[in-house]
Amino acid sequence: MAGDLTARVRDAFGWHGDLSLSPGPRGALGQIWRVEVGDARFALKEIFAEPPSEARIEAEVAFGRLAAAEGVRLPAIHADRAGHRLLTAPSGPWLRLYDWVDLGPVDLTAPATPAAVGALLARLHRCAPRTAVETDGGAPARWYDRVPAPHEWADVCASGAAWAERLAERVATLSDLCAAVAPVDPERLILCHRDLHPDNVFTDPTGALVVVDWDNFGPAEPGRELAQALFDWFGDGQDADLDGMLGMYDAYVREDGPGRITEPADFTMLLACRVNFLLVQARVAIDPQAEPRHRDWAEREIDEGLHLLPAPRQLADVLRQTRRE
Repeated sequence: MAGDLTARVRDAFGWHGDLSLSPGPRGALGQIWRVEVGDARFALKEIFAEPPSEARIEAEVAFGRLAAAEGVRLPAIHADRAGHRLLTAPSGPWLRLYDWVDLGPVDLTAPATPAAVGALLARLHRCAPRTAVETDGGAPARWYDRVPAPHEWADVCASGAAWAERLAERVATLSDLCAAVAPVDPERLILCHRDLHPDNVFTDPTGALVVVDWDNFGPAEPGRELAQALFDWFGDGQDADLDGMLGMYDAYVREDGPGRITEPADFTMLLACRVNFLLVQARVAIDPQAEPRHRDWAEREIDEGLHLLPAPRQLADVLRQTRRE
């Protein structure tokens, strides 16, 4: 794989001399490769899913400028010799090239972390333009406000996989957990990252937060993204850190973030994303046509996804506190 990618990027960017690729982190939608060309370093993203349209990439670049003006850091995108920010080919993966930034994980136990992340999300929401459509012009994705119907789980729960019985037990409780899921009001949508969890926010050598992986960038209601982010950062399964959530929420409000959590429907994005993601990974894990690396990754994500599904009481606790605030 690395050899094929090396030849492609060398040709696309006109690089000469020594060039090396080494694998970095991966997510559901892509794999990062570290590229070294002489003294320069870049992050090459191999895209697993449907690639973004040109309109989507242009929207991402434009929003990046707005975010940078608010003090938000994100890696710059590089175009190839033909001016394209998405590398295509008759065969092989789709690719995008970014600046490489030496990054480290955010310390979730540090006292300053809740306030720092809350302020970061507030800055992203403050500069975001309103929009009622996806960045390519389509209707807002239902991934964020719809959960699967009970029959959609039948094949994975009956698959006989090691996790199938545990998944079936959890699926039986989803109707109660997801009772508050509701369609979003198009009038309240703004452009959002839509995947702002700890694997997509890092610290640079100066300690500044850097936001990566904008593949899910698009319209969302800010209060719903805020609710999702609280659990992504401080809702570790049944051991949710309520103090961390409230510290993050308070910082977001102090920084004039426009979202608020005032009703059960504000947890729609959190629940829809987690439940939909769990179903997709279960289907990948039992798909004999999927690449082994993707099936292995999906197996790990199923275990984590089951652990991270919140309990109804946790949603009630957060709602009670945010209403009080």
